[in-house]
This record gives sequence, structure tokens and C-alpha cells, in this order.
Amino acid sequence: MKRALLLFILSVVPLHLFPFSINILDMGAKGDGITDNTSIIQNAINAVSAKGGGTVYVPSGKYLTKALEFKSDVHLYLDAGAVLLGSTCLEDYANAFPILDGKLNQTSGLIWGRRLENISITGLGTIDGQGEHPNFQHGNDADGGPKRPKLIYFVECRDIRVSNITLKNSAYWVQHYEKCENVQITGLKVYSHCNYNNDGLDIDGKNILVSDCIIDVEDDAICLKSDHETFCENITITNCITASNCNAIKLGTASHGGFRNIVVSNCVVHRASEDNIRHWSKQLEHISADVTVISGIAIEVVDGGIIDGVTISNMTMRDVQTPIFIKLGDRRRTFRKEIGVLRNINIDNIVAIAESLIPCSITGVEGGYVENVSISNIQITFPGGGTRSMFEKPVPENKKRYPENRMFGNTLPASGFYVRHVKDIRFDNIFIKPLSPDVRPQFFLDDVAGGYITRSGKNRIYHKNCSEIYQDENIVTNQ
Repeated sequence: MKRALLLFILSVVPLHLFPFSINILDMGAKGDGITDNTSIIQNAINAVSAKGGGTVYVPSGKYLTKALEFKSDVHLYLDAGAVLLGSTCLEDYANAFPILDGKLNQTSGLIWGRRLENISITGLGTIDGQGEHPNFQHGNDADGGPKRPKLIYFVECRDIRVSNITLKNSAYWVQHYEKCENVQITGLKVYSHCNYNNDGLDIDGKNILVSDCIIDVEDDAICLKSDHETFCENITITNCITASNCNAIKLGTASHGGFRNIVVSNCVVHRASEDNIRHWSKQLEHISADVTVISGIAIEVVDGGIIDGVTISNMTMRDVQTPIFIKLGDRRRTFRKEIGVLRNINIDNIVAIAESLIPCSITGVEGGYVENVSISNIQITFPGGGTRSMFEKPVPENKKRYPENRMFGNTLPASGFYVRHVKDIRFDNIFIKPLSPDVRPQFFLDDVAGGYITRSGKNRIYHKNCSEIYQDENIVTNQ
């Protein structure tokens, strides 16, 4: 009945009232994985945009292409079996810079655009950057070398939808939405373990929804960034499965403007399918699994920005070194003269299996306090084995060091939560379970003012230079 109705509508409604569409095969494209289809696909994009918008349709086949400049009102649809193969010549991306004046992120993209509106990339097909090619192997971004392309790179765009496609084998970050607004990223399958800096998803914008994605990558899985004076804000991340050899869900490291109104819920964290670069168990002591995620949740502001209003709930984690890492640092002050701000953090209902002796940490710096943090309903299992010397070891400030769970060393004086330079912190219903004896207290509080710890079993607490900390009467206190 529905099919008959559709055929009737098509027979009586003029075709010009339907959105304009171009099949790239009709333009002469060849899906043999060898022919250069760049000009054909670019001409299709240009033609659709010139018509006021519509669809560029990519049918099944492998279509080799160089960088493609997207246009407003264009909707790229990749059919099942369709693969866009990125060129392996680095020079083919030399002109694919959305920003040429040096003020924004200076990298290129296989699909790129600036100041566009009403755009989408959808379908059941794949974008493959062939990032494993020797031409793209230039080491870590921090080591310099030529800039490698991302698969998708949109700058200052709005009304974006990217859904259901597969993104794989990027030469650099997989996708980046910089200073973009009103973005929906749903149902993606992301797999990239072929190069350094293979972040799965990087966001620096506002009014953005990320949902129902499966991301398995070498670097950070989902990373919110703030490279500009404006906030990265109004972000929802939900129902995602993340696997990473770095951090699963991260705010920072770039934290110049800041983050606010961030919600993360119903996500799963586990180890990556491959580990071709990190090999943490060989680099660090006390790692009890061969492949691990650095931190399940990382909230970091170190560049003078502001983090204000983050809610994280209902997560399960396995194979993590550190379930929760929260850091206010003072690496640089870009847009503000004052030290950064980190406040109003709510984390609830986390179940984690950790594989290291680096516990959760919530730390500010001398003269800069993390403020108003609530941690509740947390269950963490970890290997145990902490010693008296680990408990007594001084913890350096390292306020300008790159923020990462190991920035203070391979262990910390606590087995559950190490807390320093914090005001108004609340722990409720926290259970820390070692698999072997561990002499460290579950909570180590240093320069903490205001807060409470309740309903946390028989956890031990060590206080150092603290005031107005209230405890459940059943907690055994070690001061």
C-alpha cells in the first residue's frame, strides 16, 4: 500500500519540486579504486550548490579522490558499499586549509569547508583516508613535521548533520568541527589505528549532539577542545561506545576559552582493538593489562579557560588506567590574566574496572582551586598492591606539565581518589575494591576546604591541611 502511494505521488508531482540530485556515475565517475575522481565529485558538489542545494549521490564502488571543498546546502549520500578513498599524496591536500591567515587550526581535510550552512554527510558508506600509507607517517604532532589531513574538517559552519557512515584510517584526527554550531553526529562507526594523533571526534563549537556512535581509535575517542576565546558549550554526548589507547571522553587539553553546559551519559569505555604505538604496560610501572585506556573521563583546563557545568552519568568502564581525571593547571594564560577556573562538576553512577595503581585524581594548583564537585555512586575495582612508600611519596605540583593521569608519577598516595587544592567536594556512596591488599587510604585529601564523604563503606581517609570535611560515622579515618 505504501509503495503504491509513493508511486502515485511520483507520477503526479512534477520532478522539479523534488530536491536536486546528482549521481556521480552520471558525471563519469569510476568506482575502481584507481581512477582520480576529484574533479567529477567536486563538479557535482558545485552543481548541486549552484542549483540551490540537493544531494550528491555516491553509489557502491571505490572512488579515489583528492581533497574536496564542500558547499552550503549540499548533502553527500554514500550508499552501502560506497567508499571514498583519500589520496595518499600529501601535496594533494596543500590547498585544503579552511583558514589561511594562521588564526585557526592549521590543518587540512579530505572533505573540508568554511562558513557553510545546511550540510550533511550521510548513508551507509565509508570514507577511508588511507592514513597508513608511508607518505603520512611523520610521527606525533608534537614532534613537528608536515601537517596531515583529517577526513572531515568543517570550520565556522552551522546546521550540520553527519550520520551512519563509517570513517576509517585517517592520517590525522578523524573529524573536526571547529567553531561550528547546531551539529548532529549520530550513528557513526569510527575506526582508526594507522597513525599518531588518530582522535575519533574533535569538537570545538556549540549546540552539538553526539549519539549512538561506536569509536575505536589510537588517540582520544571523543575530545572537546577550546582553541578560541569563545566557549565550547551546550554539548550532549550519549549512548556511545568508546575504545582508545588514550582518553575515552576528554575536555581539553586545549582550554583557552573553556567549556560549559556539557552532558555525557550512558556511555561505555573499553580498550582499543589495536595498540600499535602506546604500549603502556611497557612504558609505565604497575599496569596490569597489555592494552589500556588512559582515563575514562578526563576534565582538564590548563590554558586560562573556564570549565563551568559538567554532568556525567551512567557509564561503565573496563581496561582503564584511571577512571576519573580532573585537573586545573596553569600551563599558559591565553585570553585571561587570571588562572583558569574549574567548577560545578557532577559525576554519578560509574562502574569501572581499573588496571593500574594511578587512582582517580581531582587537583588544582597552589592559588587555584577546583570548586564545587559532586562524585556519587561510584564502584571501582583495581589490582591493589599499593605500598607504604607509595603512600609516603611526595606528589609534585607540576602545574605547567601536560595534563595526564601519570603527570604525578606511576602511583599516588591514595588507592581511590587523590584530592588536592579543592573547595567544596562531596563524595557519596563510593566503593573502592582492591583485588590484593593495598595499604594506601582510599581517599587522600590535601588542602581541601569544605565538603563531606558519606555512605562509603569502610574506606579510609587521610587528611592533610584540610578544613570543614565531614565524614560518615562508619568511615575509619586515618589522619
